Amino acid sequence: MAVDDFGTGYSNLKQLRDISCDTLKIDRSFISEMEDGSIRSTLIPHIVDIAKQLNLKIVAEGVENEMQRSALLDEGVEFAQGWLFGKAMPMAELLALIKKQKQKQEQEQA
Repeated sequence: MAVDDFGTGYSNLKQLRDISCDTLKIDRSFISEMEDGSIRSTLIPHIVDIAKQLNLKIVAEGVENEMQRSALLDEGVEFAQGWLFGKAMPMAELLALIKKQKQKQEQEQA
């Protein structure tokens, strides 16, 4: 179970205490402000620390560029989703993409 949009709305520290979850998803609003060095984006390392103390996986939402991905990796965020990796697409296209990636990995391993 994942806590989605952490840091906004009803998704907060109380939720982490009350709900048994294994993944914390950092809201995209924190990620989108990384390049500006906003106060909101400076909270990311603290969110990561909280998640690590609770042994939660961390997913960053809304990663749109390589700078964001790199900075998140430096903070210890291993998983991300967003337009950097692909835009919304029909299921058939997604399955074809997954098949292509799997074939590429198999070729690299051979």
